[in-house]
Amino acid sequence: MAVEKIMGTETEYGIIVPGEPDFDPITNSILLVNNFLPPQSSNILWDYDQESPLNDARGFIIDHEQTPPTQEENTALNKTLTNGARYYVDHAHPEYSTPECSNVIDLVRYEKAGENILEISLTRSNALLPQDKAILVYKNNSDQKGNSYGYHENYLMDREIPFDKISRELIPFLVTRQVFTGAGKVGSENNAPPVDYQISQRADFFETDVGLDTMAKRPIINTRDEPHADRTKYRRLHVIVGDSNMSEYTTLLKAGTTAIMLSMIEDNFIQKELCLDSPVKAMVQVSHDTTCKKKLKLTKGNYFTAVEIQKEYLDLAVKYCQQQEDDKFAPMVLKEWEYVLGKLEKEPMELCQEIDWIIKKNLITNYMSRHSLAWDNPRVAMLDLQYHDIRKARGLYHLLDKRGQVRRVLDDSDIAPAITDPPSDTRAYFRGTCQRKYGKEIFGINWDSISFSLDDNNVKRIMMAEPTRGTQMLVEELIESSPDAKTLIRNLLA
Repeated sequence: MAVEKIMGTETEYGIIVPGEPDFDPITNSILLVNNFLPPQSSNILWDYDQESPLNDARGFIIDHEQTPPTQEENTALNKTLTNGARYYVDHAHPEYSTPECSNVIDLVRYEKAGENILEISLTRSNALLPQDKAILVYKNNSDQKGNSYGYHENYLMDREIPFDKISRELIPFLVTRQVFTGAGKVGSENNAPPVDYQISQRADFFETDVGLDTMAKRPIINTRDEPHADRTKYRRLHVIVGDSNMSEYTTLLKAGTTAIMLSMIEDNFIQKELCLDSPVKAMVQVSHDTTCKKKLKLTKGNYFTAVEIQKEYLDLAVKYCQQQEDDKFAPMVLKEWEYVLGKLEKEPMELCQEIDWIIKKNLITNYMSRHSLAWDNPRVAMLDLQYHDIRKARGLYHLLDKRGQVRRVLDDSDIAPAITDPPSDTRAYFRGTCQRKYGKEIFGINWDSISFSLDDNNVKRIMMAEPTRGTQMLVEELIESSPDAKTLIRNLLA
């Protein structure tokens, strides 16, 4: 039986300072990250000893020297938050990783809380800059100069499932899900064929089917074997092909359908052969076809559109979920999946309140029509970028939201508590609550451990190998009865 799909996302944000020829993205990203938490909360180290990014799921380790940052660099680059998340600088970008979530609604909630955290940081950072300078932050994936930055999804899976089975059965789904997960982009990059507008921000940048790298020769299936959990039981599937979405509805559909797909793979439920003849080529074909009508060649020689392939998976998912009783959100995901595929098959533009690439295309084409502009006009490129501006007063997505022109999943009041409070039903609760109560006694943190500083320079590491433990139900009373870290550890070991 499939393991519970604990999930999370990692979002690298675009950052610029207009009119600044000597703009340093790393320095400005550090400024952002250090302007969310108060100074007294900033001395917890990120535990790089627990990191293993060069382990490959295919059974080997990449031979490459890795030098962890110094303690001073560590605290400048990394912030662990009381909501269980990590907020840090990665490859010259501010990055926010959600806490572990047990369901797709919480995933949307905590990813949106991350946008709010970035906006708070942005406001505080800009207040420190000269009046003629301001940092701008975008939740997108491309700078239109040939550089792409990531959005990664993570899903807990059973380690006994062969990795080649996951790759084989998941690739067609990931390639074709773009039709409802893309964030939309004006133009093409990375030597892809020219196009006015395309579905995905990331599709032009994938160059191989399977691999470990996330920055060069990007693969559709990433093989990083870093479970952040009990390695004998679990793997963490690291999905790097998705776009950063502004639309809550798009994020819900992206993560919800993928979680169901992975459960079906684990339970050996996918018996249909839908392998693509050339997945990398198909990534671009799907993204460049905003009609969603282009046929993709399968290895058997037959042809399907991306929507038709998705409908095959939907039919399987409906049958599969009828046999499951423990996922209360699956019926909602299936209903919206069916609704979206029906619209995409007949008239994609009818989804102009739900799906990011369509919301944005509708916004841009209406503006172009009013002002008689062509796709290569600089104002069109600016609209594309401004859609992803995280500032609620300036971002075009947020402007549409204020006008009631996008479909929401949550209210702002649902998201606000997630800025500070962790999910109650994963180990993120223990991590976040310990930071709030014992922050000055914590030496280092990783996803699956907390190291407490005790007296006489003694450090005690508490392992958290089970993502479904450390919940409020299991540890709230324990933490409430432990006034300090030493007592907590004594009670844990009792």
